Amino acid sequence: MHIYFSGIGGSGISALALLAQQAGFEVSGSDMQETPYLPMLRDHGITDIAIDQSYEHIEQLHGAHPIDWYVYSSALAMNQTKPDELRFCEDQNIHTSKRDEFLNMLFEKKNQKLVALAGTHGKSTTTAMVVWLCKSLGLPISYSLGAKISFGGPSYFDPESQYFVYECDEFDRNFLAFHPHLSGITGLSWDHHEIFPTPENYNDAFREFIAQSEHTLIWQADAERLELQDSKSSTLTILDSTNNSIDQLTLPGRFNREDAWLAVELVANMTGKPSTELVSHINRFPGLTQRMELLAPNLYTNYAHTPEKIKGGMDAALEIARANKQDVVVIYEPLTNRRQHYIKDEYKDSFAGAVKIYWVPTYLAREDPNLPLLDAADLIPYLNNAAIAEPALIDEHLKRAIEQHLEKGDLVVAMDASGKGSLDEWLRQEFA
Repeated sequence: MHIYFSGIGGSGISALALLAQQAGFEVSGSDMQETPYLPMLRDHGITDIAIDQSYEHIEQLHGAHPIDWYVYSSALAMNQTKPDELRFCEDQNIHTSKRDEFLNMLFEKKNQKLVALAGTHGKSTTTAMVVWLCKSLGLPISYSLGAKISFGGPSYFDPESQYFVYECDEFDRNFLAFHPHLSGITGLSWDHHEIFPTPENYNDAFREFIAQSEHTLIWQADAERLELQDSKSSTLTILDSTNNSIDQLTLPGRFNREDAWLAVELVANMTGKPSTELVSHINRFPGLTQRMELLAPNLYTNYAHTPEKIKGGMDAALEIARANKQDVVVIYEPLTNRRQHYIKDEYKDSFAGAVKIYWVPTYLAREDPNLPLLDAADLIPYLNNAAIAEPALIDEHLKRAIEQHLEKGDLVVAMDASGKGSLDEWLRQEFA
C-alpha cells in the first residue's frame, strides 16, 4: 500500500511517515519547505519527498506510482482554503484522512494495544519516559512521539511488540479518535482555545477520552478538576502527588519527577513489575529535545507556552541552579498571539525565582487576524516581577547579553517555541 503524507516535514507527520515505512508500507510525501526532520527521513530511506504541494506535482506522481492513501495533519484540516493536493485526491477518489484513522488501521492490522499519553503539559516527556523504561526492561515496544530522543527515533514499529505507546494530542480533538487499552493523563489546564472555547469544553473532551479508555491513570488534582470519583474501579487509578515514593526519584524538577512517576506506574501496569524495580531505570532517563535540554554549558532550551509549563521549567532550572549556587536568567518567547489573549492574566508568578527576563516577540502560528497583536510591552505588566523583565529582539544584542550572563556563571534558560525561525532554532545556530 502506497501512503502519501502531506506536511511530511513536520514533527508529527515525519514520525508517522517513518512509522509507516517500518510497518511495511510504501511511503512518499511533500512539504512546502525544507525542515530539520527531512534529512532524518532521507537517512532512513524515505527519499520520495517533494518540496512541492501543487495539483500538478501530485497528479504526476500518482500517474507514475498510484497513491492508495493520502494522510494529512490537523493543521491542514483547519485550512479554510482546500489545498491543491487534497483537491486532487478527492477528484481521483483516493482515500484521504487525518493521521488518527491511519493509526487506528495500523493498531488493528498489527494487533497493537494502545498506551496513550494525553494532557495539556508533560505528554512528550512522559511518552519518552515510558519508551525509555520499556527499552530498559528489554520489552519490545512500538511508539510515536512529538519530540526527538537520544535513545531512538521519533517513532518506531517493532513487529514483536504487544504495546504501542503514543503521544495523544487533544488539538483538533484528535485524541477522541482513539480507544486506548491504557491511558495516562499528564496534567490539565485549559488550552487550544480556538478548538475549546471554554474550560468546560476542554474538560468535557478529556472526560470523553477517559470514558473511551479501558483503564486510565490520572493525578488527584486533575481527577478533581474533571469531577471524577475514586470508585476503586478497574477503569480508573487516581495518583497522589504527595506520595513519598516520588521522593525516590532524582530527576531535576518536581513536575519532571511527577511525569516520571506516572511513567513508572504505567509501565508497572503494562508489565506487572513492581514500581520499586523501575525507579533505578527512570532515574537514568537521558531527557529529550527541548525539554530542559542543555545546548551549551549553563544554557538550556525548554519548550514552554503555558504558565504551567513555564513553572515546570522554572522548577527544574531553579533546582539545578541552587545546587550550583547560580542565578537563573530567562529568555521567553510566547507561542501564538491568540494564546496570549487567554493566558496573559495567568502569568503572575510564572517566572518566580528568576533574576532577569528577556521577553522576545511572540512566535506566530495559526493566528486569528481579528485579534490585536500583543507585544512584550503589553504582556510584561502582567508579571508579579515585571521590574526584572525587558523587551528584547532575537539579534546580536541578545546574543551578547546571553554571553555575558554565561561568562558570569548564570544559568540561562530559554522558554521557547519550536520550528523555523523560533528562538530555539536561533539558539542552536548561535550556541549549540
